[in-house]
Amino acid sequence: MRKGIVVAAIAAAFVAGVVAVAVANQARIAAPMTIAVVEHATTDKVVDVGRTGDSTGDLLTFHNVLFDATNTDRVGTDQGVCVRISPVHGTWECRWIAWLDGQGALTVEGSFSDHHATTFAITGGTGIFANARGTMRLEFRDDPAEFDFTYRVIP
Repeated sequence: MRKGIVVAAIAAAFVAGVVAVAVANQARIAAPMTIAVVEHATTDKVVDVGRTGDSTGDLLTFHNVLFDATNTDRVGTDQGVCVRISPVHGTWECRWIAWLDGQGALTVEGSFSDHHATTFAITGGTGIFANARGTMRLEFRDDPAEFDFTYRVIP
């Protein structure tokens, strides 16, 4: 019995070491980079919480498609949630993740305004963005269901 536990522990340590080496050798960004995408906000859904109508605590959920900066080729998807903070000031507190095909994902968090462009914090990532930090700027487009996202990613 004791021999089986020792063998299992050695095997687990070996597997953990292999995983650690694989993660350490994964390609990651080494220099600052800018990524521009266009979100097509076609799935946005507001869940009315509390008082009827636009009120503090309402939830906005979404899972949308991302296109390249020319708005022609699909390059990924995003999903997230925002909580209405102030209907009077038009603010939401949001967090979401954007998956960029073949590269990994970036997470962002911050305050969104119904009235003007907003800058969010990049709080982490996966894949080549595993060491990411930086900012993401959201700007309104002429089409109310589209937004420009500009990620300024630093390692």
